[in-house]
Order: sequence, then structure tokens, then C-alpha cells
Amino acid sequence: MRFEAWGRRTSRFAAVGSVLAVSTGVAACGSDNGSSSSSGGGGGDKFTVGLITKTETNPFFVKMKEGASAQAKKVGADLQSFAGKKDGDNESQVAAVENLISAGAKGLLITPNDSKAIVPSLDKARQAGMLVVALDTQTEPPDAADVTYATDNFKAGLLIGQWAKAKFAKEGKTAKIAFLDLSPEGVSVDVQRDQGFMKGFGIDVKDQNKIGDESDPRIVGHDVTDGAEEGGRTAMENLLQKDKGINLVYTINEPAAAGAYQALKAAGVDKNVTIVSVDGGCPGVQNVQKGIIGATSQQYPLKMAQKGVEAVAQFDKNGDKPKPSGGETFIDTGVNLITNDAQDGVMSKDVKFGLANCWG
Repeated sequence: MRFEAWGRRTSRFAAVGSVLAVSTGVAACGSDNGSSSSSGGGGGDKFTVGLITKTETNPFFVKMKEGASAQAKKVGADLQSFAGKKDGDNESQVAAVENLISAGAKGLLITPNDSKAIVPSLDKARQAGMLVVALDTQTEPPDAADVTYATDNFKAGLLIGQWAKAKFAKEGKTAKIAFLDLSPEGVSVDVQRDQGFMKGFGIDVKDQNKIGDESDPRIVGHDVTDGAEEGGRTAMENLLQKDKGINLVYTINEPAAAGAYQALKAAGVDKNVTIVSVDGGCPGVQNVQKGIIGATSQQYPLKMAQKGVEAVAQFDKNGDKPKPSGGETFIDTGVNLITNDAQDGVMSKDVKFGLANCWG
């Protein structure tokens, strides 16, 4: 069985007219339409919109940048993009926000590396008159952003949990579960997916806002991956040392799942283990096709970015902010379970659909 690898790229640093971007470690990707920005104000003037992703190497964020860039050109905006050096790098994102405030940006889109620690910076941006849009990961509290365009991450976890529960029940197997989470910080996307999976599988989650407080004997343990392939491999190796009989692996995303599979294969137990994940990138869906991943919840980063840039364009035009229904700040961009092993009572799409709608 051939393993579909994620390429590793070295983070690059590019100056964006400011020593700040380099000296603070921001991975600044520059302007995507090669022109100077203006502060907006309508009347056909070009305005600046910022995109700040968790990293610049994960295919999810690469696709998000593509979507933001295409939409910025469509609406006549100057896109300035930045990224953290790795998942969890809040310092670089803080510096990127400061850079955009100094540039007079009309709004910013951000996938928060630390959904709590970034809030003071976002407050400062809003006080400067910017529209703040969260993508993929909600801030804590959610109203620290004017609006969030994201997957319902709890539902994404719930779907793979329901699928795994049905599969293990049909096969008459008792689960021994490894959780490959994101980071020790317990950011919202990490908690929501983890706890959604547990609920879907039928585990008492105790406090739904906390990872690791459950007491279900089927759980071997949790480890963190930084959402990366290397982290997934190391975390899986650690948990296999606790129990080589692990037969179900939950992973925060598909790069972590890829690393987990490497560790399982090296230990000679990959044929006995079901892996479930979240993302829906093309390498991940291809690994579902090969049987490496049993099921994944597909999300749509291109749509998130497009909606975010549209919101800033509308704000620049007439000052209007997005108004989600029910007074909430969250707008769901959709999620579908992708698998070639459909289970009774669990809504899913096949790999053909997944490949037609994947990214990366």
C-alpha cells in the first residue's frame, strides 16, 4: 500500500516593506497583486485586506490563500498575507496584526493559532476601525471577531465518531482509542473536533470545553501533533508504547493522520487499525481511497476565504458587517463525511465526491 505523503517546505520570510515582519518572525508572503495598498474608503479606491494563517505549508492554508487572492483580485483589493511559523505560533500572528494596523488595512482574515491569546490584538484592530474575520477556528470568546466563516468543527468530529462507532459495532470489536490532538493550548478547533468525535462514538465527554478529562476505559491516551505529519508520527509512537493494541486512531487533521500511519506501519500493526480524520484535502481523500484513512470529514477552505474577502469588500463599500442569523457571529461553510465504507445511519459521500471537491 503506497503512502500518500505531504511535502515538507521550509518556511520562508519575505519583507513586506517593514523590518517588523522579519524581526518578529512573521512569515510574510507579501502582496498578491503587486500594487501599493490604500486604506479603502469606497469610491473605487483599492483597499488592503490581510490574511493571517496558522502556517504557510499546510495544504489547507495554501488553498485558503489561493481563495483569498482570487477573491481580492475580483473585488479590487490588495491582499497582504502572513503566516505563523508553526501551528500554535501566536507571536508571529500578533506581529502580523500590528503590521496590518500600521498599513491601514480595511480588514483582516485570521485562522487563530491561539484563539484566546490573539484576542487583545484583534481588539486593537477593531478599535482601529478594521473588520476582523475569523476563518476555520473561532476566537475565544467568539465575538472577538466580527464574524467567523468556518466548518462546524464539533460536527466534523461528530461525523467521524458516529462512523467509527457504527463500524466497530458492525464488526463486533471493542475499541482501544488513541487521540492525536493539536496542541497543549486546547484551542477551540482542537477541543471541538476532539469532543465531537467522543460524542459521536458514545464517550462521556465530561466538560465539553476540555480535552482529557474523560474516564472511558477504551481511551489509551492523548498526545499532540502540531497538526503536522512529523508530530503525528511521534505522537503515535508515544501512544503505541502505552498500548500496542490500539485499533482506532482519531487525528486532528490529515497530515497528523499521515504521520500516524507511518508509525503504525513501522510497528507492523497498520492492518489492524482504523484511522479517522478531518480535512478533506486531496492527499487525505486519496488515502481514504487506498484504505489508509477509514473516513474523513471534508471542509472547504476556499469558500471560507472567499466569504471573508467578500465581507471586507462590503465593509469597505458601505460599512456593513455580516449579519449571521440568530444574532450569532458564526457562519457554517459546510462539512461532508468522505468514505468508501458507508455505515448504516451515518450520512456520507464516497471518494469520487471527495476527489471532486478536495483541495491541496
